[in-house]
Amino acid sequence: MHVHVKRAGALIAGTLLASPAFANWQMNMVPGVTQTSNEIFSLHMTILWICVAIGVVVFGIMFWSIFAHRKSKGFKPANFHENTTVEVLWTIVPLVILVVMAIPATATLVDMYDTSEADVDIKVTGYQWRWQYEYIDDGFGFFSNMSTSRDEIYNRADKSENYLLDVDNPMVIPVGKKVRLLLTANDVIHSWWIPEFGVKKDAIPGFINETWTRVDEPGIYRGQCTELCGKDHGFMPIVVKVLPQDEYDEWVAEQVAFAERERELTEKDWTLDELMERGEGVYASYCAACHMPDGSGSPPTFPSLRGTPMVLEDIEGHIDIVVNGSRGTAMQAFGGQLNEADLAAVITYERNAWGNNTGDVVTPKQIFDYKNQ
Repeated sequence: MHVHVKRAGALIAGTLLASPAFANWQMNMVPGVTQTSNEIFSLHMTILWICVAIGVVVFGIMFWSIFAHRKSKGFKPANFHENTTVEVLWTIVPLVILVVMAIPATATLVDMYDTSEADVDIKVTGYQWRWQYEYIDDGFGFFSNMSTSRDEIYNRADKSENYLLDVDNPMVIPVGKKVRLLLTANDVIHSWWIPEFGVKKDAIPGFINETWTRVDEPGIYRGQCTELCGKDHGFMPIVVKVLPQDEYDEWVAEQVAFAERERELTEKDWTLDELMERGEGVYASYCAACHMPDGSGSPPTFPSLRGTPMVLEDIEGHIDIVVNGSRGTAMQAFGGQLNEADLAAVITYERNAWGNNTGDVVTPKQIFDYKNQ
C-alpha cells in the first residue's frame, strides 16, 4: 500500500510540474493581422458552427432513437423499404447546407486570388535552403538565410527565443499597403507560409505563383517553408518586418545605396585578409550547411574541402564549380546567387582556411571576367 501511495504522489507531482508546458496550448486558429487572415478565421468559425449544429442534430436523433426504441422496452425493429419523402429530404437538405457554406467560401477565395492594384511587387524565389527577395520596382534584392547558430542546433549553446526562426535579412514591407508576391523556386518545390498573414503559396521551379497581403499592424512576423524540400527543410525560416511608410522609404533608400556599393566592389583592390573576413561570413551562410563549418563535409554527398586536390591545386576548377555548380550532384550553381565579391571571397576563404593555406587570392575582377568569357 505504501508503494502505491508513493507512486500516486509522484504521478500527481509530475502532472503539476508539467502543467506550465501547456500554457500556450490551444485548439483553435488565430485571427491574424491581415484582412485575408481574418476572413479565413471568420469562414472557419462559420463552417465549424454549421458542422457542430449538424453533429448535434444527427447524433441527437440517433441517440434518442437508440434510447427510446431499445429492445428492453419491447420495441421491435420496423421493416420498410423506400420512402420518397425521406430520400428527397436527405438530398435537398445537404445541398442547401453546401450552398450556404459555399457562398462565403467563394467570396473569400475570390478575394485571396485578387492580386490587382498592388502597391509593392516582390519576387520570392526559394532555394535549398534560403529565400531570395527581389524588389521589382526598386531594382534591388537580397537573400534571407537562417541566422540561428550551429552551436544552438547541436546543443552546444542555449536555444534562443526564436530558435530556427531568425534570419539575417528579413523581407520588409510597408504597413497598410497591398504587397503582391510572385513566387517561384530555383531547384525543388518550396512553400512560403506566414500563419498570421493567412498566406501559404507553393514556389515551383519554372512557374510563377501569385499571392498578396496587406498587413495592418507594424511588427515582425515569422513563418517557415512548408514543403519538404530536402536535408535542411527545417532550417528555412521566413521573417517579415512590417514598417510604417516613412521608415520603409528610408529602408528602401538604404538598400538601393547598398546595392550600388556592392556593384562597385568588383573594381576594388582586395587584400587576402579582407577576402578571408568576408568569405568566412559567406561560407557560414551558404556553404556550411552541407560542407560543415570546419570544411570536413558529409561524404560522399558533400565532399570535404580540407586538403583536397581541387582546393589546393585546381583554381580554375574551383571557380567553375562554385559559379556553375556540378550537374547531377547536390552542388548548386552560386553564380546567380552571389555577387562577384562574395564569390571571390568564399573561394579565397576555402583555399586558405582549415590548414589549406595556399596563399591564393581570387579577386572579384577574376570572377567577373570568368562569368563573361
